[in-house]
Amino acid sequence: MTAESILIAPILTEKTNELRSQGKYVFKVHPSANKIQIKNAVHALFNVKVINCTVINVYGKVKRTRNRPGLTSSWKKAIVKLAPGETIKVFEGV
Repeated sequence: MTAESILIAPILTEKTNELRSQGKYVFKVHPSANKIQIKNAVHALFNVKVINCTVINVYGKVKRTRNRPGLTSSWKKAIVKLAPGETIKVFEGV
């Protein structure tokens, strides 16, 4: 897998904005990617030093459509902690 296919999209919410002040950035990642691949992809794409990577599987929620139960899609989330003083400019709005 390439670095572009591992990181699908950044996640921008109020909670992730709070984490950004701690030097943590959140991404939606490929479901089969592991921590080492995610660290290498962030380093390759943004040229920053990654200290830690936490991976979370987000399971689909049960939703109802026309009185029939269904599920939303499951996906994988990665929280990446950078070295002190380093930032990703895409998140900062530059």
